Amino acid sequence: MAALGMLDSANLNGGQKLAVKYFTVAIALFGAQVLFGLLAGIQYLKPDFLYGVLDFSVNRMVHINAMVVWLLYGFIGSTYWLLEDESGHSVVGLALGNLIFWVLTLAVAVVVVVYLLIQVGPGDQSTIWLINEGREYIEAPRWADIGIVVSVLVFFFNVAATFAKGKYTGIGGVLVLDLVALAGLYLAGVFYTPNISVDQYWWWWVIHLWVEATWEVLVGCLMAYALIKTLGVRRKIVETWLYIEVALMFGSGILGLGHHYFWIGTPEYWFTIGGFFSALEPIPLVAMVVHSVFDSGVHKMKNTNHPALAWIIAHAFGNFFGAGVWGFMHTLPQINLYTHGTQWSASHGHLAFFGAYATLVIGFVYLALQKWRGNVWMSGGLADNGWKWKWALGLLHLGMIGMVMGLLISGYEQSQIERAIEGSTWTGYFAAQAHHWFQQGIYWRQIFGWVFAAGFVLLAWDLMTIGKRETRPALVVKEEAAAA
Repeated sequence: MAALGMLDSANLNGGQKLAVKYFTVAIALFGAQVLFGLLAGIQYLKPDFLYGVLDFSVNRMVHINAMVVWLLYGFIGSTYWLLEDESGHSVVGLALGNLIFWVLTLAVAVVVVVYLLIQVGPGDQSTIWLINEGREYIEAPRWADIGIVVSVLVFFFNVAATFAKGKYTGIGGVLVLDLVALAGLYLAGVFYTPNISVDQYWWWWVIHLWVEATWEVLVGCLMAYALIKTLGVRRKIVETWLYIEVALMFGSGILGLGHHYFWIGTPEYWFTIGGFFSALEPIPLVAMVVHSVFDSGVHKMKNTNHPALAWIIAHAFGNFFGAGVWGFMHTLPQINLYTHGTQWSASHGHLAFFGAYATLVIGFVYLALQKWRGNVWMSGGLADNGWKWKWALGLLHLGMIGMVMGLLISGYEQSQIERAIEGSTWTGYFAAQAHHWFQQGIYWRQIFGWVFAAGFVLLAWDLMTIGKRETRPALVVKEEAAAA
């Protein structure tokens, strides 16, 4: 073990060394997401800004794809981080895992360069394979699609083989089963059908089931592990809640997908199925909130890592409000008729992805930094009183909530004028876009976008400096203490 407070790979096992590579790229892509989001926001207000150089369609695409990829990197890194510790066995196929990391990272860089430099001209079969698949949110060309599936399959093999040779745990069992779905469901977005309704049907499987079922279960596993490490929660408690979450998430998540089938030509019975089961989706998320608050109360917030625990608690509430409440607000067909595709959707998307996923990945990065610096002290009484991580946490949430409310106001105006009054006509669309309520909401979104960017800069600064020159070892909170 190297000296306390110094970044040294000797402090990490093989899986954790690979994990910090994924975390590093994830944070860089998080910055890219923020940057291109700001540029796209400016273009919403000033359409001529960078026109012909970096068009809005490209900015928005890079902004969204950067988010998807950095979260995926964060999940893979978090899983490699816990793998040897949880299984009690060194990572099987670690060399292959390292190779895939570099191949995947090179592929992501190539795709981004192609997005930025080669986006002009007609689309045909060759552009689908080499430049852009043309499907919103999953625009990556076909070769990159195949590469993602291969990378996730190698990731799955490493995790499953390691747990097979090590010890079985509830967290490990759920994690392995979930990774089967993580690789398999993405396949639904790889092929085309000429019928737009059928194509949209399978496209939603990737957009919604991949995210709402597999990602939610994955973060449930990660959260369970993180609660054990930071609060010393008994394994029996977190694994029980994890099993309940899995049952409810797959039951409500799969049929709840039906709320995306309302307006794409599928049978009308999806109105009832989608509306009812979508309403059940927040239930396991509520359970996660109750779980976190209960365990924090039992331990009087005594924990090994203040920043990590703060972000984990932020995840619990962000998941409930962003994915649950904000999603439920416009999931019933009677409401969805007026809100689908407006800025309501963007408001829900921003809060859900940040609250449900980004927060937990950031929490894991703080866990990683603590051990990378020799398992240093990160509880109360940090050298600088922890002002950077506290302000970063506050600014990122203030910025996100401000953007969400700005988008919600614009979306409400669109629903009222474009849909309810004008009847979803083109005239109504342009009338809604020109209305001062819509524009005010978009202005506020941009202002709070800058606040969010300031929070990101502070977060990056804190990640590079927290624990530096700290000489105290980490507080020990044993799992057995939770039973007292």
